[in-house]
Amino acid sequence: MLNETSVMNMYQTSGELVNSWYAAGLASSFQKEKTLKVELFEIPLVCWRKSDGSVVALLDKCNHRNAPLSEGKIVHDCVVCPYHGWTYDGSGQCVQIPSEGPHTERIPQKKVEYFPTREAHGLVWIWMGRDTAPDKEPFPMPMMIQEKWHSYYMVTHFENNVTDLVENFMDVPHTIYVHKGWFRDRKQIRIGATVERTADSVLVTYDQSNDSIGFNGRLVNPKKLPMKHTDNFYMPNNTRVDYIFGEEERGFIITSTCSPVKPFSTIVYTLITYKFGWLTPIARLGLNAYTRKVINQDVWIMKLHGENIRQLGQSDYRSTQCDTMHLYIESLRKAAEKGDRIPGPITKEIEFWV
Repeated sequence: MLNETSVMNMYQTSGELVNSWYAAGLASSFQKEKTLKVELFEIPLVCWRKSDGSVVALLDKCNHRNAPLSEGKIVHDCVVCPYHGWTYDGSGQCVQIPSEGPHTERIPQKKVEYFPTREAHGLVWIWMGRDTAPDKEPFPMPMMIQEKWHSYYMVTHFENNVTDLVENFMDVPHTIYVHKGWFRDRKQIRIGATVERTADSVLVTYDQSNDSIGFNGRLVNPKKLPMKHTDNFYMPNNTRVDYIFGEEERGFIITSTCSPVKPFSTIVYTLITYKFGWLTPIARLGLNAYTRKVINQDVWIMKLHGENIRQLGQSDYRSTQCDTMHLYIESLRKAAEKGDRIPGPITKEIEFWV
């Protein structure tokens, strides 16, 4: 039985964080004449693609006896409840009640709740702001930055929350332990960085032109071009990590958008975008396995981290210089969650060793 109180709690405690587009799935997952169940902020949704190609998202609850519409079928672009056959169009309006025969005047006017959708950058997005109309576009995932770049998506379930996940994706020091031998090994070299917090982002630029990451050997960066590394967070749930060699001659970009399902359950859509010269057309043969290995290592540590936080009942963090970007991320997300004033812009120079 659906516990409506628990469903509402996560949504209600998320404040302004819900007023945004959240990825509901790869566009290819939404097919005509088939329902797809999606859950965001513990709210169950039923989705389907209409004959005109557009995607519908409704609350997954029939108004009659609250059965899940996602278990029904699609007929003439409408969803039919599996319990008594009540039928709803793409706006959530009931258009047929089989037990009432031809008496359409008996159909209740109350609609099933509708959620706006967009299809962009290879994903279907759902606007979760129930009381606020969409006022922005979905986050611009860099499918193709320009000619000669290739990209692919990875979809991953993490047993942790959005804030700690986006901090993990932008965290450099953990790579020498969680990803040892795969992404980075300990060298004890100094790295300087500039950390900037704006009204809706945290931007980090590293001074590490002579550094390297695990996979950029002779093939990926044969000319030993200087590397420019940036880690950027964009409210409320997006990160973009860029490794650019030379003047964009080669590069590797990891862009992630996080979709909260439950307090410690998040689906992450990660777009891997790359350009490795003559290797680009065939790079995915090995790159896919490599990136999946690295992401699974983060799945492992984030699961352990999340389990400990839940057992202890709260987080009680201590931070150093290298956590500056994390503190800025937390300040933006907490302000949005509580409806507080947005923290002012700030820029800080930091240093740490890896």
